[in-house]
Amino acid sequence: MELKRVVVTGLGALTPIGNTKDEYWNGLVNGKSGAAPITHFDAEKFKTQFACEVKNFNVTDFIDRKLARQMDKFSQYAMVASDEAIADSKLDLDAVNKLRVGVIWGAGIGGLETFQEEVLNYAKGDGTPRFNPRFIPKMIADIAPGNISIKYGFMGPNYTTVSACASSANSMIDALNNIRLGHCDVVITGGSEAAVTIAGMGGFNAMHAMSTRNDSPETASRPFDANRDGFVLGEGAGAIVLEEYEHAKARGAKIYAEVVGGGLSSDAYHMTAPHPDGIGVMAVMKNCLHNAGLNPEDVDHINTHGTSTPLGDVAELKAISEVFGDHAKKININSTKSMTGHLLGAAGAIEAIASIMAIEHGIIPPTINHETVDENIDPELNLTLNKAQKRDIKVAMSNTFGFGGHNACVLFKKLD
Repeated sequence: MELKRVVVTGLGALTPIGNTKDEYWNGLVNGKSGAAPITHFDAEKFKTQFACEVKNFNVTDFIDRKLARQMDKFSQYAMVASDEAIADSKLDLDAVNKLRVGVIWGAGIGGLETFQEEVLNYAKGDGTPRFNPRFIPKMIADIAPGNISIKYGFMGPNYTTVSACASSANSMIDALNNIRLGHCDVVITGGSEAAVTIAGMGGFNAMHAMSTRNDSPETASRPFDANRDGFVLGEGAGAIVLEEYEHAKARGAKIYAEVVGGGLSSDAYHMTAPHPDGIGVMAVMKNCLHNAGLNPEDVDHINTHGTSTPLGDVAELKAISEVFGDHAKKININSTKSMTGHLLGAAGAIEAIASIMAIEHGIIPPTINHETVDENIDPELNLTLNKAQKRDIKVAMSNTFGFGGHNACVLFKKLD
């Protein structure tokens, strides 16, 4: 069976550094930090008092007030980003076969704020179980693609992938394969997360996973820097319209890039720590290259997982050096998490968008906040430090890894 080609025809982004795909891209190339003191709740007593929140966002500018109240914030973010991506794709919603349009979404946690509010409200009461009848449907992780499909009438495959921070990369790979195999003509894919909450911040602080650089939030996310002290929590959504190539060509769609491969692997090592030798990361990149039918020398750019944790950054770069050999020194490597923070289940989606737009514009966004060289990192690697770099990019790779040892990798190619 000949696999069908898959292309990107629509993008939507709601991020800590821009509330549309174009604002997001402008923030990336200009090295904008999305980190600032938390406004969603009083974080005075928390070890970490800052995050990368979505800013200047009023949900009723996009969604009817009554409907918005029926959605957790992660689902609201999903709706806004997917609306932009679908509009950007210029799909004819009256002509497209909606039985062959799917929505495959990623979320690592889902409706954490809703869960938190309902449990806290119950705890304040006298033990009588008074819960919002929308509690469960607002909270469950699969409700985001459900809401998107209900709005647009898309009746193809509809579900959420959950693999912690690899969730939306997993969703893209599932979307890719559904189109490749002929099950769908179009899939709306991506991911959303809204975990900047009391429970989210408290939980990650208890793990000692996040930076505590409260005196300088904007410089706290510093992947590859010797003085990095943990990730910065982010929130938002990224949406991507994937389409079968001939379907897109027939309707004259703008094509951003081709999706040529996806790879998966597991560290099989530890609940939260990466394998120190990067064995699983090596495997996922090799699997992705094999799936795409490409060689290591074909890759021009890698958007790393690069969370700004002491162990993770080193393990990933070691794996890149192992897989790509001498060619690793010719690749533009970066971490856009230095600007957006870590969007957990939505990370793969917004980083895929960054990779796709890097191909489109011929610019590699920088890894900001780098001040001190880490002696454990090969100094010959081009980490695109502190300033964007121009480059013709034919192939870009996006890496995403999650707690539990979940690894996902996606390859994008400039359309021939």
